[in-house]
Amino acid sequence: MARLSVLVLVLLANTLTNAFNGDSFELECPDECDCHYFRINWVTDCSESNLTEVPYDELSMSVYILDLNGNNITTLKTFPADIKMRRLQIANNRLTHVDRDSFRGLEFLIDVDLSGNNISNIDPEAFLDSRGLLNVELQDNPISVVDGPFLVSSTLQFLDISNCNLSSINPQFFDNITSLTTVDLSNNPLVTLESGTFDILTSLETLKLNDCKLTSLAENIFTALVNLKFLELAGNQLTNMDWPELLGKLIRLEYLNLRKTGITSLSEDTFSNCTNLVSLILADNQLRDLDVAATLGSSVDHLELLDLSNCKIRGPIAGDAFANATRLRTLYLSGNPLFAPDLKEALEPLPKLEKLFLSNCGLRNLPDNFNVFDNLQELDISYNPLVNVFTKLLAPLNKLEYLNMGYSNLSYIGPDSFSKMTSMKRLVLSGNDLLSLEAGLFGNLTQLTTLELEFCGLKRPLYANAFFKNLTYMDLREIRLGGNPLVIPTTGPLFPKQLSQITIMDLSNCNITSLNRDAFKNTENITDLNLGSNRLISKEDSLQFLERLHQLEKINLSNNNLTTIDPQVFINNPKLHSLNLVGNPFICDCKIAEMWDWANMIKGNLDVLIGAKSAEKDIVVKGNKKKKHLYCHYNETQLRNLTIPLNKTVPGRRPFMKPRGLTFANRTWAKYVRESGCEPVVKILRPVALKSDLFDTERPLSTAALILSGIALVFGLSTLLMTVRLLRRRNATEVDTEQIRKER
Repeated sequence: MARLSVLVLVLLANTLTNAFNGDSFELECPDECDCHYFRINWVTDCSESNLTEVPYDELSMSVYILDLNGNNITTLKTFPADIKMRRLQIANNRLTHVDRDSFRGLEFLIDVDLSGNNISNIDPEAFLDSRGLLNVELQDNPISVVDGPFLVSSTLQFLDISNCNLSSINPQFFDNITSLTTVDLSNNPLVTLESGTFDILTSLETLKLNDCKLTSLAENIFTALVNLKFLELAGNQLTNMDWPELLGKLIRLEYLNLRKTGITSLSEDTFSNCTNLVSLILADNQLRDLDVAATLGSSVDHLELLDLSNCKIRGPIAGDAFANATRLRTLYLSGNPLFAPDLKEALEPLPKLEKLFLSNCGLRNLPDNFNVFDNLQELDISYNPLVNVFTKLLAPLNKLEYLNMGYSNLSYIGPDSFSKMTSMKRLVLSGNDLLSLEAGLFGNLTQLTTLELEFCGLKRPLYANAFFKNLTYMDLREIRLGGNPLVIPTTGPLFPKQLSQITIMDLSNCNITSLNRDAFKNTENITDLNLGSNRLISKEDSLQFLERLHQLEKINLSNNNLTTIDPQVFINNPKLHSLNLVGNPFICDCKIAEMWDWANMIKGNLDVLIGAKSAEKDIVVKGNKKKKHLYCHYNETQLRNLTIPLNKTVPGRRPFMKPRGLTFANRTWAKYVRESGCEPVVKILRPVALKSDLFDTERPLSTAALILSGIALVFGLSTLLMTVRLLRRRNATEVDTEQIRKER
């Protein structure tokens, strides 16, 4: 039995070793990297590892994906021979050039991402050995002028060279990459494109030329692109183009984006040859006198999406405007002056419409034929000076999933307004002076996921009678009540039991001075709570409402009146990973240091405290954007009597190089913690961490714990096996004894 136990232990150790390492003992993995299998492929993830060079000598020859994104690599050398790498990601490093030898021997390479570097020069033959190369990403590099062919690859299909500072495309640019199906040249200052630029790309299906400062295009620039399906020209100034000639050969075109291109007029035959057009975007152009029916003509009978928003169309939309576009599913008319009678007649031929956007159209009432839209799923009528009686017109829309009635001058919504909208998922009523909500208003919205009631003048958070009694709305996860002058009860829950599944709650800017312990008794599943821009103060039990929120992950307490805060208040929130305290008048005391240590040592990530460090959005190249840091201040008495006993034994408490006199009251938390004499508080905070661990059911077990558990399991099984054997031996002995007795 002892031998069996030893054998089992050896097998267990071997199994555990393989379980923890997978087959990693067979495949090499650099020390700074994480290696694992994705399905059956070996992935080496060295991203964000502060590498200054590629760990060539430590790579497995079987690596399938190598991720080197976000390091400080400046040059590339030749990869080891026979490496089988398929995808190389080396974005956001410090590469300045790509030589011929950089990718020599990478015969299996399919995808390469070099975006976000400082590359100015690329050897055209850099990928010559990669005979199966399909995708190259080079966006966001300062590539200099290219005189001849850009790259040599007979298989390349996808090329992204957007935002690369290219000012021209020479006639030979695409000569050796003729298999391209997708090219993105957006955000390059091209100004103009000459004839023949794309003639060799007869397989091209997608071409993006957004924001290229284009003022003119050769009329035959797209003539050879007989397979082009997606064309984007948004953000250019193409005011005087001959559009029928330019688009005339694009008979397979399905998607055309001409947003904000300076167009002032379109002729009747503009899209006459684009008979397969499915999506047409003309938004943000000055099409004041557009004749929609004439422009669309009879050739757009496949059109499913049309965007005419913010086109300043002056005249009424004619009744036959969409007569030839009866397949329309999505229609954007926002930002144009419209009138209900004209709209009623124009929309009549569109019974298949699924999405309709009429925001900011000056509508005082709605067309009364919404009953024809049996398939309408999304409707936006926000920012119109509508009157209350219109709501009954929406009653027939029983398939509606998204309704935005925000900022529509409403003061009353009848109790039956949404009674038939049982498919509703997101309802926006923000910006209407509702004051109160009628009984049963949301009762039938059993599939609702998001309810927005911001700036509605509500005094009560949400009335229980607005929902059906004894019904839990299982899908309702997000409620936004910001900007309401809420009156918070001193006892009891804020929300009814029907809302127990809420996970996102916005109560910002609601004039809240305090919340009682049971405020969220009925909504304990909240993970994201916004209490910013209220008037919460620091007093005993001021944050006691947190005790019930065991699932809380993010909380915003910015711009309140908190003067001190103790990490102990988060003892029941083990999943908390984002805490925003910016904009509170904190006093510089040792509670600040405790909070700092709590984030740094207990949570293990200082970024938990929003504003403790400069966020990525605060680091700007141009402009004087004010960074949002955590601040505290000394009062006058403190400043007058303060002597700073520097504590050099605690991480983060090192003194400044030069002695600093406190001549002003404000301090960032980082400076205060560094110069403070506050003692380390790990011993104080450890109970917080320990208690949090009790709630944290998702925390993985350590390797040692798993090994001990396995050993205990093996010994238990061994004991059981031994017991069974002893019982069998005992039974056999008894049988033998009985047999001998009978024989005698």
